[in-house]
Amino acid sequence: MAILAAPGAATSEEQIFADRTIAALEGQPGALLGILERVQDHHPNKYLSAQILQYIAERTDVPLARIYSVVTFYALFNLEPQGEHTICICRGTACHTRGSRNLLQRLRMDLGLPEESEDGADKLCVTTADRKYSLRTVACFGQCALAPVVEVDHAIYGHMNEQALHREVEHLNGRKA
Repeated sequence: MAILAAPGAATSEEQIFADRTIAALEGQPGALLGILERVQDHHPNKYLSAQILQYIAERTDVPLARIYSVVTFYALFNLEPQGEHTICICRGTACHTRGSRNLLQRLRMDLGLPEESEDGADKLCVTTADRKYSLRTVACFGQCALAPVVEVDHAIYGHMNEQALHREVEHLNGRKA
């Protein structure tokens, strides 16, 4: 498993934050999820390193394999550094039939990201080289009446079109469209 092979240790600042978080949530239902979410949100690159996962496993007496299965099951967790801004495009049936694929293709072009692979996989998580943007797809936001739906830095936008999405990205850049 690659996660065990990563060298280095979590920084002392990361460990202190993790210890405080573990103490605050200890014994609560869903504590592991809360710990992982808070630790990820605290990291400047919004991800969980192999080292911090190992540290959390040791401090909570939860097997690393279980922690790894949790972070790979839930789409909100990241094992790679993320961009400053995150844009999520829904690929559910309603969004797909209302143009989410076109939104995804336009955004990839706008951000200079490579075309989709030949296999047509619906799950995507890619970050621009400058780490300014992470582009993700999700199976469904559960907002089908608003299709197509896009999330930009945790804000949900319904009835999205290519021009409106382009304006949102330009707004993130601090420029007017």
